Amino acid sequence: MAYNSKLSYSYSTLPNRVRLVHVHRKGEVEYFGLVINAGSRDENTNEYGLAHFVEHTIFKGTQKRHSWHIINRMESVGGELNAYTTKEETVLYTVFPRGNLKRAVDLCSDLITSSVFPEKELKKEREVVKDEICSYLDSPAESIFDDFDERIFAGSAMAHNILGTEQNIDSFSSLDCRRWLNSKYSPDNIIVFYAGASNEAKVKELVNYYFGALSNQSPSISRTIPTVCSCFDISVEKSLHQSHTIAGIRIPGIKNDLRPTFSLLNNMIGGPGMNSLLNIEMREKRGLVYSVDSSTVLYSDCGILSIYFGCDHEELSKCREILCKSLESLPKRITARNLERAKKQFIGQLALARQNEENNAISAARQILYFDKIASPKQSADEIMSVSLDSFAEAINYVSPDNFSFLSYT
Repeated sequence: MAYNSKLSYSYSTLPNRVRLVHVHRKGEVEYFGLVINAGSRDENTNEYGLAHFVEHTIFKGTQKRHSWHIINRMESVGGELNAYTTKEETVLYTVFPRGNLKRAVDLCSDLITSSVFPEKELKKEREVVKDEICSYLDSPAESIFDDFDERIFAGSAMAHNILGTEQNIDSFSSLDCRRWLNSKYSPDNIIVFYAGASNEAKVKELVNYYFGALSNQSPSISRTIPTVCSCFDISVEKSLHQSHTIAGIRIPGIKNDLRPTFSLLNNMIGGPGMNSLLNIEMREKRGLVYSVDSSTVLYSDCGILSIYFGCDHEELSKCREILCKSLESLPKRITARNLERAKKQFIGQLALARQNEENNAISAARQILYFDKIASPKQSADEIMSVSLDSFAEAINYVSPDNFSFLSYT
């Protein structure tokens, strides 16, 4: 199914239920990897941090490869091997020069089917992950986001930090890692993706050969929608040089019909453009902040729209007042003319984002995970263009200042 002259997408399901996304594109670079429908949200209390720890240690040895061989398998031909963990997903992928697809498929298959998690390697990696935790805690502009999540998702599996705790990291064994791998990296939870010049038949044959025997019999991922908590307004004394603040609200998840409306509204409030509402009001007009931005994080069944800014301690109250007044002004700002301008800007940003081929490949796999289909660039643009003033009014009801929770580090 060709959507433009440069890219075409197709997707299929192997007999064992592993789904394959094929993105055909010309060029000398290829991408291959997996999106696994399992993240920190799927951990039990004594497992907090395990999804991320497995993502780290999956590279430390398989039944036929030592860690050195894993590292060099793609790097020896100029490629890269990467992975990351979110609350709902684990992504494992490699980028490599054209002509090394079999090498990439073989390696990725080996990692998810035959990793042995040798205790000697786990001991070293525990220190690495604990250093990562400490480094992250030393950065208030980053750690405040997880602190906010813990409060807005309090009492649910969404609340805890992806990195886990040092106590948990010290407790994880080879058996714990293999159990997580076997229970979560099952065919129903795996989307395999490829982007490059190889045709679909060749890719499907390789994936079926290396992944076709994967048949872990494990229960489907089961998740409970987090209860909506009462609003909070909390200040935490940390003796910092600068104040850091997050204001946020719960919004519907990725499958909700308002998703494109919230994407557009978020971009207008504090997106990457310097012409965003809050950047103009707080930085350009008044010089109160170095940066202010808003973002949406959408999960399968819920989401967050959050606004972050850093400022001098004595300007915190003024910045909060400006933020609230700006949000209150939104209904008056959303005219038909302004809406069309916002749509044009956002569609242009989408076009620029599509220049990142790595993100394109991962995005295609995520779309299959959540929607079981892939939207073409035209379909994505049409979705934004279809946003109406009525749907904007509905979304704006969410972003009343009275609905926001606030967390500040001072």
